Amino acid sequence: MVKPSEAKPRPGLFWATVLLMLATDQAIKVWTRRTFHEGQSLAVPWPGVFELRLTYNEGVAFGMLQGLGVMTAPIAVAIALGCAYYSHRGRERRTVHLALGLLAAGSLGNLVDRVWLGRVTDMFWFRAINFPVFNFADSCITVAAVLLVWRWGREAVTHVPHPHPATEVETVTPTEDVDPPIRPADEPT
Repeated sequence: MVKPSEAKPRPGLFWATVLLMLATDQAIKVWTRRTFHEGQSLAVPWPGVFELRLTYNEGVAFGMLQGLGVMTAPIAVAIALGCAYYSHRGRERRTVHLALGLLAAGSLGNLVDRVWLGRVTDMFWFRAINFPVFNFADSCITVAAVLLVWRWGREAVTHVPHPHPATEVETVTPTEDVDPPIRPADEPT
């Protein structure tokens, strides 16, 4: 259960996370576009395992629905606004406010690319398993999802409702052995 001192709106944490992660995402993307040509790879830090590679994604997650990525703009805006609203109104722990900031930053980071370039800049590649190339904003979204599932899953497991003593009602079932009520002698029957 959330303690009152821990459960309060934390707009500062939310907005700091959004601004820091969004700035980091855009800085990495600008550096990647200036440093590489499309399709070019840099075999660091772990050649053959994890590399940097400039690719562009005109679709949605993992390159699906190519050419339709721009149509997700309203969804990204709705996600960011929903996260901001929930963070400002929600009474959650810091972890949730941090996760909401990461989710909003990731959505906005990819939205900036879609609106500005018409496609999303991707650069991180787990070559060893040929995982689709992704970016920092995608990482923010993934970490946010993991944090939210962990936090809310933990609350669901640890939160066992206990009945309030005032709401407990003791029921008595009459039996045949119960004596009838005693009435005063002068009371008519």
